[in-house]
Amino acid sequence: MGKSFYSLLNATRLVSTNTSSSATSSIEQLTNLCSKGLIKEAFERFKSEIWSNPSLFSHLLQSCIPSKSLSLGKQLHSLIITSGCSSDKFVSNHLLNLYSKIGDLKSASTLFGHLPKRNIMSCNILINGFVQKGDLECAQKVFDEMPERNVATWNAMVTGLVQFEFNEEGLGLFSEMHELGFLPDEFTLGSVFRGCAGLRAHAGCQVHAYVVKCGFEFNLVVGSSLAHMYMKSGSLVEGEKVIKSMPIRNVVAWNTLIAGKAQNGHSEGVLDQYNMMKIAGFRPDKVTFVSVLSSCSELATLGQGQQIHAEAIKAGASSVVAVISSLISMYSKCGCLEDSLKAFMDTEGADVVLWSSMISAYGFHGRGEEAIKLFEQMEQEGLEATDVTFLSLLYACSHCGLKEKGIELFDSMVEKYGLKPKLEHYTCVVDLLGRSGCLEEAEAMIRSMPVKADAIIWKTLLSACKIYKNADMARRIGQDVLRQDPEDSASYVLLSNIHASARRWQDVSEVRTAMRDRKVKKEPGISWLEVKNKVHQFCMGDKSHPQSTAIDLYLKELRSEMKLHGYVPDTGSVLHDMDNEEKEYDLAYHSEKLAIAFALMNTPEGIPVRVMKNLRVCIDCHVAIKYISQIKNREIIVRDASRFHHFKNGKCSCGDYW
Repeated sequence: MGKSFYSLLNATRLVSTNTSSSATSSIEQLTNLCSKGLIKEAFERFKSEIWSNPSLFSHLLQSCIPSKSLSLGKQLHSLIITSGCSSDKFVSNHLLNLYSKIGDLKSASTLFGHLPKRNIMSCNILINGFVQKGDLECAQKVFDEMPERNVATWNAMVTGLVQFEFNEEGLGLFSEMHELGFLPDEFTLGSVFRGCAGLRAHAGCQVHAYVVKCGFEFNLVVGSSLAHMYMKSGSLVEGEKVIKSMPIRNVVAWNTLIAGKAQNGHSEGVLDQYNMMKIAGFRPDKVTFVSVLSSCSELATLGQGQQIHAEAIKAGASSVVAVISSLISMYSKCGCLEDSLKAFMDTEGADVVLWSSMISAYGFHGRGEEAIKLFEQMEQEGLEATDVTFLSLLYACSHCGLKEKGIELFDSMVEKYGLKPKLEHYTCVVDLLGRSGCLEEAEAMIRSMPVKADAIIWKTLLSACKIYKNADMARRIGQDVLRQDPEDSASYVLLSNIHASARRWQDVSEVRTAMRDRKVKKEPGISWLEVKNKVHQFCMGDKSHPQSTAIDLYLKELRSEMKLHGYVPDTGSVLHDMDNEEKEYDLAYHSEKLAIAFALMNTPEGIPVRVMKNLRVCIDCHVAIKYISQIKNREIIVRDASRFHHFKNGKCSCGDYW
């Protein structure tokens, strides 16, 4: 923009103003050019109007914000000083807003300090700028020094505190605001309910009562925030009541209901609400697609996921980072790693979120080497890894036996990137050590780490004890697990199986007695798959499926064929007090075998079989599926509670390491 831009300013001094009607037209044209980001052209064309009415600088300043044009903003600042209108509160506040929104808080603070006349708006702008940067201390300082405040001031501080999960402080400030006689608006209450959701506290019900008393009950913003609060706190029914009581709904209300069902594990309900939303005439947006694709991931309904992908493209939402990340996850969890990679590769200028999503997808499918290569490529692109990136990397290493590389990455996370490991990172390292047979080292890490251990990390080590048949450590570790989560059936079953493998029947009896006394029931194994856009579900020994008789017959024939190829049932996987024939029968009707048999009967040859299971695949099923893939010449993809297994030509992608 340079010298010519300044010479244009000097030339404007001798130009007279237009008539009132032409001025209005000029302002509209100026605004139109600014909205398109053509700031230089706008100034050159309407320099006379800007000079005669310096408040028009506000249009130019606002136009710098979307493109974050700081250098241009500083040149405009110089022109404002030259024009002599830097003392104008209106123009100064727009300039202050420019610096704050772009994130140049140093310039914003300097300008704020030199303002001859500050008003509430000046302070509010600076507070919002500090909040956006996460500098709550400076925001609080400006807030405390204000001689007077308005509702927007309180909103800015309450929102900032809640945004950074200082929920108690945010609610305390709301209480103080109320005591001083300030009436909250819809934005105040929206932030307050988000704070209540973060606390999962009784305070939400009290604020709900206050909302009814103040007449905000049917406000769309408040209603959606109230419903979100209930749903995030686990009260899905109460949240639905709030949404259904609204006289009208908007897209935000629908999204709140859909996201609430997704957060509470009602994936099928999410898809139902999504269809109802479209029937009601509302167009899904990027927020909708993120929730719906997430539910397709959980259900592993590939057909529906592909359909929603097409709808996201049609709606123009397929280029949004959050949607692309959801697509990568959805295709990955449906067993289509190639489609995940395509969604990633088709994105120009992928950010760290998308790189991390793709690394996670590789790890989930046991492709640890590819995950590490992608991470190295990400570093070469100049992107800085986050704690989420390292969590995905450590998970990938733990499921591929890459112990040394995993430890190296964990160390670099701390030393090179300066990131503080969370409990989830330690859990991955414990899993990595445990799977590698370093049980004592894994236990030492748990007992020495700076964060408090939870039941999950102890259960991770307990699982490693089962792999390496270390019953003595399992007994000791089991006490920590059951003390922290006495209602988790998986821990009891795992501990019981370890003792049974070691023939410690007294210990088995004690574990089962503890389960009965605490009324803990074993979670049943469930497998499901999608055929022709319909989900079919199977449980062990369940005869409710319409093709149950045909499936039983098919399995008998398949089992005989497998035995001819060398398959021997691993009756050690069934640790009950029964004879071998009964154990073989028990193994034959595991849910994943029923699902695979159904798929082979009902899908064309050559089409991959995709089956999902809520629990970890047992050793016998893992061996059996390898034989089935070879005999039937079919690729069988199984997603269990831990990871993906790609069975092909008698081999599994996990290399029997899972």
